[in-house]
Amino acid sequence: MRASRPKDALVMRIENRAGGGIPDVHVLWKALPFWVELKVLKNSGVNLSPHQVAWHTAYWARGGLSFFLVKSPASGYIHLFEGSEAVDLATKPMTEVRGSMFRGIDDVWDALRAASVDHYSAALRPDM
Repeated sequence: MRASRPKDALVMRIENRAGGGIPDVHVLWKALPFWVELKVLKNSGVNLSPHQVAWHTAYWARGGLSFFLVKSPASGYIHLFEGSEAVDLATKPMTEVRGSMFRGIDDVWDALRAASVDHYSAALRPDM
């Protein structure tokens, strides 16, 4: 993810040995912050800890933006899910969870940017 990042994005890998569910990567891209949890698909599910589910759910509920980026070694596809999908991603087969699928990381970056702009634009509208 870091090697393919846009030049104007700050991507920081977070080493968190204390637990608590904090995601693996923090990104700041053109003044828009978001978090990304990196996972690898195993069988038909994604292994999330209860701490990860709780963190993403609480962060999203308070207006924060986070994602799960899941690589499928068998197909080579990369799946992107919003943090709001944490409970479903932890309890259902991945195919039953609302998300997007990409062939390459560049397309993922495009989707992350679009989702960030949409998320923060909606949060800053006066009617919200």
